[in-house]
Amino acid sequence: MIGCRIGRMKQILKFLKKEMMLTAALVAAIASMFLSKPDLSLVQNIDWKTLATLFMLITVLEGFKKEDIFVPIIKKTIKISSMIGLTCFFVYSVFFSSMFVTNDVSLIIFVPLTIFLFRAGNQEKYILPVLTLENIAAIRGSLLTPFGSPQNLFLYSQSGISASSFVIMMLPLWLMSFVILFFFIAMLYRKNLKLSIEVKSSDVCGEWKKEGRFKRILYIFLFVLVILCIVTRTSLWPFVTLFVALSLLIFDRKILLKTDYVLLLTFFCFFVFSSSICRNHAVSDFLMDSVKGNEYWWSIILSQLISNVPASIVLWPFSSDLKGLLYGLDSAGLCSIIGSLASVINLRIYSQEYPGNGSRFMKVFTLISLAFFAIVVIPQWLML
Repeated sequence: MIGCRIGRMKQILKFLKKEMMLTAALVAAIASMFLSKPDLSLVQNIDWKTLATLFMLITVLEGFKKEDIFVPIIKKTIKISSMIGLTCFFVYSVFFSSMFVTNDVSLIIFVPLTIFLFRAGNQEKYILPVLTLENIAAIRGSLLTPFGSPQNLFLYSQSGISASSFVIMMLPLWLMSFVILFFFIAMLYRKNLKLSIEVKSSDVCGEWKKEGRFKRILYIFLFVLVILCIVTRTSLWPFVTLFVALSLLIFDRKILLKTDYVLLLTFFCFFVFSSSICRNHAVSDFLMDSVKGNEYWWSIILSQLISNVPASIVLWPFSSDLKGLLYGLDSAGLCSIIGSLASVINLRIYSQEYPGNGSRFMKVFTLISLAFFAIVVIPQWLML
């Protein structure tokens, strides 16, 4: 009996060590309850709509990956023979796709393929800089839409701003990033702009199976339904959530086991943390005085400690400038790995392919990403 308990305890500790973001959120949530006595308002202040929407989005996108929805696009990569062309394809595929399938999913789709093709074409020395550019593309491409990233989804839900106003507000950053990314790609191949790559095998991904046609249509339909739910801010979101869950339970219940419940639980813990500190007058007064008017810098700095998603939850109640908050949060991932959950996912994928080389990834990522941040940080601040 005692041995069993010790074994379970070790498994729990191993899990918490692996999921450091969840551990931090859990510790923060528990600690915050000592600041304010928990009551019914704690549960009422949790943004259940955002949690439900996030559940639908990440679950449906798991189906996208499982059913290889992007096979036709990915297959075209084999036809590209120049390194600068292939890099542009990957970087801008991440840039554009992240607007719709979120930044972390776009990296999960294209990063493994990048590694595979560059290996097959004997161009491994370019893998790290290209993965870093894809990381930047995911962070900066996703900022345009309300559903491009979890922090955008949360702030869009809370602010009440229209989808069109949101896009217009973020468009200057998106366009600026589009241009700068091309400049960085050109600099990467400046010594040989005509460098070529040849991949003999065209087996870069799976084929669409005839029997999977129904599920592909189902996931595309559910994805459109979720996007409409987000954009229209319908009060019927509980029924939409129930419909999505039941559809998956009936037609593809295994996908529900692949949902990132760790991310959902992390969000929940930070909602608890945010609600608790808001009810503590001393802490809330300090944050209200400090954050108001300085949302841009606060969001960048705090994200380096707890990542941009939880930072958005913590700072929103004390913010009066949605634009400044968004500009900072959607730039914070350029400063460090911790700044964005998408960057952590990228590091995980690379480390699985190249065990023990995490420090190399960190070095290249920090150098290139900070250079990009240095270019955009002041112009963005002036736009505010």
